[in-house]
Amino acid sequence: MKANLIKTGHIIDGKEIFAVELINKKGTYVKIYNYGAILSHFIVTNAKGEKQDIVLGFDDFSGYINPDYTGSDYPYLGAVIGRYANRIKSGRFSIKEKIYQLSQAKGGDCLHGGDIGFDKKVWDILPTVDPSLTLQYISKAGEEGFPGNLTIQLTFKLTEENELILDYKAETDESTAVNLTHHSYFNLSPDLGTVARHLHRMPASFYLEQDQNYVVTGKLIPVENTKYDFLGSKPIGRDWNEQEGYDQSFVLDKNYGEFTLASETTEESSGLKLSIYTTEPVAHFYTSKYLSVKNGKGNRDYHSSEGFCIETQHHPNAINIPEFPSTILYPGETYFQTTIYKVEHK
Repeated sequence: MKANLIKTGHIIDGKEIFAVELINKKGTYVKIYNYGAILSHFIVTNAKGEKQDIVLGFDDFSGYINPDYTGSDYPYLGAVIGRYANRIKSGRFSIKEKIYQLSQAKGGDCLHGGDIGFDKKVWDILPTVDPSLTLQYISKAGEEGFPGNLTIQLTFKLTEENELILDYKAETDESTAVNLTHHSYFNLSPDLGTVARHLHRMPASFYLEQDQNYVVTGKLIPVENTKYDFLGSKPIGRDWNEQEGYDQSFVLDKNYGEFTLASETTEESSGLKLSIYTTEPVAHFYTSKYLSVKNGKGNRDYHSSEGFCIETQHHPNAINIPEFPSTILYPGETYFQTTIYKVEHK
């Protein structure tokens, strides 16, 4: 296993942007930028012996900062999400009776941490002992309206078993709301195209009700006899409304904090299986309804339904729903999360 540090030639906010390559003995290759902790490449060997990139993105870093990409339909390709994943109702919450107003997206809710979230920040590269990458970002009090100075570390480690491990750690000097995730778009087909034929399984007996703006309301709904039933493996597109796809949070069948399977996805032509494990209680399943990207890898355009995301996290909008597991981080506490992407042949 080795790690390589590569200059990109870009400087943002006075800080240099690097690409870090992780390569294991099987030839699996991962590239991560210290801008947005973006996972830009995840190249594995499929069942035919061919090299295949299973995440959507750009060949070159400049694609990630192109104004055409970062506009109104910006899809967060491969980036970390914070301080708070998904949506917070009306961009507002309270801690100890003090109300905090956050940045609001269209619809009036706070989305994925605000106007300039962790996905658009330059992270510091920390020295590591193991062949891995640790990134750190210090979010100042008041950033996007959130209280407290929050120090976040995210470590990527590629194992010889083709596991890409993401370990998150965060600490604050003031009570604040924290709910982190990663927003990689996966496609296991060598020819890309729709993910409708990918076989997908999620050990989740309940999903979370959402309002018309996709904000979680607090109600849990059984998946039984609904299109959201992925307890047994089935094609992603078997029961969906093709125009809508899936953009839904699933509550995993587990004890709180337990490290378990979040999802398992396979694709016939590549023979690949992607298993995602997490300590988090929720997996948000998104089949890229709004995806519209020009000149992705190999100058290919990406369209709706051509990728799927498994965003492991706490319950969205939990900061406003006391019945849900708390997403408040207090001084003296440490936020931890581990999520693993494991790739093998099915």
